[in-house]
Amino acid sequence: MGRVTERRKVIRIRDGAVSSRPDTLVAEEPLEIRLNGKALAITMRTPGDDFALAAGFLVSEGVLGAPSDVRTIVYCDGATVDGSNTYNVVDVRTAPGLAVPDITLERNVYTTSSCGLCGKASLDAVRTTARWPISDMPPVRAEARMLAGLPDRLRAAQRVFDRTGGLHAAALFAEDGELLDIREDVGRHNAVDKLVGRALQNGALPLSRTILLVSGRASFELAQKAVMAGIPVLAAVSAPSSLAVDLAAESGLTLVGFLRGTSMNVYTGEHRVAAGGAD
Repeated sequence: MGRVTERRKVIRIRDGAVSSRPDTLVAEEPLEIRLNGKALAITMRTPGDDFALAAGFLVSEGVLGAPSDVRTIVYCDGATVDGSNTYNVVDVRTAPGLAVPDITLERNVYTTSSCGLCGKASLDAVRTTARWPISDMPPVRAEARMLAGLPDRLRAAQRVFDRTGGLHAAALFAEDGELLDIREDVGRHNAVDKLVGRALQNGALPLSRTILLVSGRASFELAQKAVMAGIPVLAAVSAPSSLAVDLAAESGLTLVGFLRGTSMNVYTGEHRVAAGGAD
């Protein structure tokens, strides 16, 4: 249970020389998330922080917003035909009386890029269900020079990536650049869910004075997760999607892409980025 890496035999070819050696790979297993006993979603994830992942996923679905919303989170016994526990099925039981949206296995919801909704429908759904408006009292002020240094700090903190080269990462920083938390996962959306889920468990939502940095691109799904957690600044080392930019503009999220070296593109919310520190 909870193994983050696994070993596999690999044939290595270097400059024509052939050798056999073990290689360290990132583990990937399915996680089924159940809500009050009802199957809700399956995600491929790196084992570890599964309860936080499930909690963060439900924050992004608009179900959870405070630790008191959760009664229990448990692994399900009898997850296989023989009744054994695979530790790949998690059931989140909500507190009595908590209103739960009508979420179905068909993923007829607003929160994932694969949910079947797109364009204006997705934007409207996030806008009408977000618990916390992006805070500007006062606005977070992120120095461009500080932002430029965050990818190196993220990379330096990726313990499993160093062994496998196969993981995405997401990190929360304070507005002065202090690293608050970092999570790794085979899926970048899972890494963000783990961050948000831990914040929920610690009573830290909304994350209104933080910066979220993700490895790779900034998809609509990641922008949506930032908005639902009340995060004012989302930065990515690669490109955003057009729908991510649209959502950021509508919700007041600052969206930074191509954060590499001393350069970056600020797509929305430029009032939170102090460009004078970029040189």
